[in-house]
Amino acid sequence: MKQYLTTFLLLCLALASCESLDQEPEATVTGSAVFSSERGLELYANSFYDVLPTANDIVRGDAMADYSARTQVPDFLLPGAFSARQSSGWDWRPLRNINYFIANNNNAGVAPAVRNHYLGLARFFRAWFYFDKVKRFGDVPWISNPQNVDDPTLYNGRDPRTLVMDSVLADLNFAIQNITTTADNSRSLVTKQTAAAFKSRVCLFEGTFRKYQTGYGLTGSANQWLTEAATAAEQVMTTGGFSLNAAGGTNLAYRQVFTSQAPVASEVILAAVSDPALSVYNDANWWWTSATYGSRVSLIRTFVNTYLNIDGTPFTSKAGYETLPFAQEVKGRDKRLQQTIRMGDYRRTNGNTTEAAPPVFSYTYTGYQPIKLTQDDTYYDGGTRNINSLPIIRYAEVLLNYAEAKAELGTFSNADWVKTIGALRQRAGITAGLTAKPTVADAYLQTNYFPGISDPALLEIRRERGIELVLEGFRFADIIRWRRGPLMEMPWNGFYVPALNQPLDLNEDGKNDVAFYQNTAPTPATGVTYVNVSPTLNGRANPQQLKNGSSGELTWLNNVPRKWDDKFYLYPIPEADRLINPKLGQNPGWE
Repeated sequence: MKQYLTTFLLLCLALASCESLDQEPEATVTGSAVFSSERGLELYANSFYDVLPTANDIVRGDAMADYSARTQVPDFLLPGAFSARQSSGWDWRPLRNINYFIANNNNAGVAPAVRNHYLGLARFFRAWFYFDKVKRFGDVPWISNPQNVDDPTLYNGRDPRTLVMDSVLADLNFAIQNITTTADNSRSLVTKQTAAAFKSRVCLFEGTFRKYQTGYGLTGSANQWLTEAATAAEQVMTTGGFSLNAAGGTNLAYRQVFTSQAPVASEVILAAVSDPALSVYNDANWWWTSATYGSRVSLIRTFVNTYLNIDGTPFTSKAGYETLPFAQEVKGRDKRLQQTIRMGDYRRTNGNTTEAAPPVFSYTYTGYQPIKLTQDDTYYDGGTRNINSLPIIRYAEVLLNYAEAKAELGTFSNADWVKTIGALRQRAGITAGLTAKPTVADAYLQTNYFPGISDPALLEIRRERGIELVLEGFRFADIIRWRRGPLMEMPWNGFYVPALNQPLDLNEDGKNDVAFYQNTAPTPATGVTYVNVSPTLNGRANPQQLKNGSSGELTWLNNVPRKWDDKFYLYPIPEADRLINPKLGQNPGWE
């Protein structure tokens, strides 16, 4: 939104009131220049877009998730390492800007429908702002007016979650009713359909949070929120004009949504748009391919096992799946796997040549090296250069929101399966199980992920959500609302290694890529990376070993404890903010 920010700053200079829009400037131009014309309202409303995540936020969105092995264990999960002193996110500055607009957009010289359109945008962004706060902190102060520094309500305590979320829902309903923009081919602007899609996200989160986080005593209202989620998603599905991207067929269509410079308009509802002409880039390649810059996030094998076989059967139903080496285990799977990690015939451009690109162990710890958000040219690897636009909201999520809400309500039908999970799997090349919801629960999902869920369809919807939205920043919030925090303790495991000192050809191009050894490295062979998996290195436990010593799954940092505590379902109120306002109190367990 760089172009919007630039325009708005120029407007602020014209008003001579950038720091505080409620001050009367000495110049003859006043706030009426904003609120007395549609153009003024539009320019002001453009400033709200800074509330949205940037492309770089999306790139890092799943750095802390149950399926993400990374360079270091997050402090949040290290026993005793995280407290209110390290907490962050208690920033309310964007809210005042929004509330100031809402309070002053009342000029009778502007047509009511125009005023309400921009009020709808403001209330959409206020809902976005507050949803982020509630997800992170639970109870927060509900502020609906532009407070000044001498406003006594600045030091009020927090309001109940129910009041805040009811207000968020009211804002979204107003936005859907009053935003007049129904289409935006750039996918950079909020439309009526954007508001409905976001409402489906918010209401699904709140409905399932209230259902599974039973300690809040809100289970009785869960179905109301789930009904709202299904209704909002259905509105987008029936009137939005969106569809799953099919360009390029099952081998390419999924990943194109994340690598295209222009947002794929058929599927993307709202995007963080890159624009070289305006010097708007992201650093996806740098973060996902660098051995030093990013967190070297790699998927774990327990999660990769959830990708179905191409015939729709569970991979974990295959005899001997536990000991299949990498090159064999990734064959014949859901086509999204090859569009999410390096495998098979994945290739990258390097100058004028295109080269095979197997997993690189100077980056990956598990062998499952992500490519989903990156571009395939090595030119982009060395800085903030990426020109791919990344989705903030896309149609696939809406389908998943609808399916999960309906399943939680107990009203999910075969017809619903066909137009949601069946459609997503068909796009992924899966050939069976597309026309009717399952009747048998998958034992692997129950054992490893959701022991409390017996509904076969709901289990598959959760499987599908994990696979379809992987690395897009949804996973930790899903774990919170499902009350499945212990998943964050899941071992960080990698692919199966049959034996030490046995070079592996990971992409079956006839060239060996990696070998694992203990103690003394073998005589090096051209093109082979050698990884020491000795139990100890330099007198300390080696963070990377084989599960069975001389064979087995790779393990990473399993010598470092990761401990989930139920207090982690909410972040602590930052200590510095509590010192300023003791009435804020503290979330349970963080006192």
